[in-house]
Amino acid sequence: MRRLAMLSLVVRDYDEAIDFYTRVMRFELVEDTPLSPTKRWVVVSTGDGAALLLARAATPEQQAAIGKQSGGRVFLFLHTDDLDGDVAHLRAHGVRFAEDMPRDEAYGRVIVFHDLYGNKWDLIEPQKNTKS
Repeated sequence: MRRLAMLSLVVRDYDEAIDFYTRVMRFELVEDTPLSPTKRWVVVSTGDGAALLLARAATPEQQAAIGKQSGGRVFLFLHTDDLDGDVAHLRAHGVRFAEDMPRDEAYGRVIVFHDLYGNKWDLIEPQKNTKS
């Protein structure tokens, strides 16, 4: 069996990224292990098995990729069962949204927001299955 376990996200600074993803995005800090004086293994997760490895940019090329890993497209997709509550929480923490209001799509309600570095996320409340 195989599954995608983790995605690397290039960040400017470990501690500011940990603060944003745990306090604002409400992920849990799974691991923060020093690997060298300048490198750490930092993993955050929503608790459902998927995780982000927060990788501090170490070269000018990596620094240029911060917030642009997807070329300006939506990069990450976060499901929720309380879209309105999560939107209110993110707005209260100064998160910038690309849209004023959530919109209805065939797959559910969605709104696009930007993380600390400008990466675009879809916050999605999946459509509830109406089958019994």
